[in-house]
Amino acid sequence: MFMNFGEKSVAVREKSGGQIFTGLKSKLDSREDLSIFYTPGIAEPCRKIAKNPNLSRKLTLKKNSVAVVSDGSAVLGLGDIGAEASLPVMEGKAMLFRRFGGVDAYPIVLGTRDADEIVETVARIAPGFGGINLEDISAPKCFEIERRLTEILDIPVFHDDQHGTAMVVLAALKNALRVVGKNRETVRVVFSGAGAAGVAVARLLREWGVRDIEMVDSRGIVACARGDLTGEKREFCSRRAGELAEALAGADVFIGVSRAGVVSPEMVRSMNRDAIVFAMANPEPEILPDLARAAGAAVVATGRSDFPNQINNVLIFPGFFRGLLDAGVSKITIPMKITAAEALADLVEEPTAGEILPFALDERVAEAVSFSVKKFAFAKKTTRISVD
Repeated sequence: MFMNFGEKSVAVREKSGGQIFTGLKSKLDSREDLSIFYTPGIAEPCRKIAKNPNLSRKLTLKKNSVAVVSDGSAVLGLGDIGAEASLPVMEGKAMLFRRFGGVDAYPIVLGTRDADEIVETVARIAPGFGGINLEDISAPKCFEIERRLTEILDIPVFHDDQHGTAMVVLAALKNALRVVGKNRETVRVVFSGAGAAGVAVARLLREWGVRDIEMVDSRGIVACARGDLTGEKREFCSRRAGELAEALAGADVFIGVSRAGVVSPEMVRSMNRDAIVFAMANPEPEILPDLARAAGAAVVATGRSDFPNQINNVLIFPGFFRGLLDAGVSKITIPMKITAAEALADLVEEPTAGEILPFALDERVAEAVSFSVKKFAFAKKTTRISVD
């Protein structure tokens, strides 16, 4: 009987009871083992950490541990499904952390939607972790939560839906522009979707040097005259109003982080010659790749692994956190993110329309991204790996 990927996922989880587990790095088979790893031996590392808390990075799992935190309010393409229903995604994220970055990640789902309570809860559990990965938290509160946690914690805080997406898009766009021979300073980029991912991508591309950005949400072009704009949307508001079709006319790049089917072949045909189309809605893109190419798009990417040019966050977050943890970075900066994104792009030496990014299973990816973060941290003296 035919079984789709979703049914297979359920079947595997029913059999195994989830996809991650804890393990032991040392044997625990003798009286001596018990004395070393529990009482009385365990008291000595406790005393040392009490005198110098920084030693927890050498003497405990903290140096390699990341909390994957969600309230289940904006899960994949499923929306607001609640904390417990989001747990399989958080497990999957932890699985990817371990497989590609060698990072021990722990799924933590919270039974609250209140931003203050989320910030307080994460701040209270933070001493046990080397980093915080926020996941599937709805906009606009995700912006506030990340900002506040970044201010109060001395470990890196990273909202992957925002910054992981933004970094992979930057890498993809860098290589796509090489393919079509266009310049980041002169292209016009149109976004469909002005939520967490859309705003973060737009911000990072702006810092990278893209000057002409127009955003479209469910109400049309994000016009400055509208009275419903959040502060984040207002950063990219336009003087004109209109629909997505009007925004795309004459555009060079389309970046979709919205919903299926909002882009028609006619819209793609209205774009500039050698258009770039990143249709990343999941599970169904804003326009199917064959339709976009038939309408004249030169480079097409989606979020799916069954089409060429998958824009997938797994290309960034495992290696990025590997580098952050290894270098002892406490705060993530915009230049650090750009450096990592460009390192990812540079793995494709000669990009083509069908290959602007490496494949997710390419073993070079996490190493290259990690190395770029560590090199940046050492160069900028933002590392704290030495402990007195």
